[in-house]
Amino acid sequence: MRVEVDRSQCQGHNRCYVLAREVFDVDDEGYAFVRPGCNLDDSNVQELVRNAARNCPERAIVVDDE
Repeated sequence: MRVEVDRSQCQGHNRCYVLAREVFDVDDEGYAFVRPGCNLDDSNVQELVRNAARNCPERAIVVDDE
């Protein structure tokens, strides 16, 4: 799984951070980013990521299940 936050779409609602702190963090300006080194191979973490993506009002989270 690959995950990224499209910074041109992110508005800083931070729902992703609330729903999946294992994967997402927030920078000094309030915008989300994917934590470096997070374990995206874990199926529980993958479900958290998908839930965060579904709940992003701006659809700024891009998930690739390759």
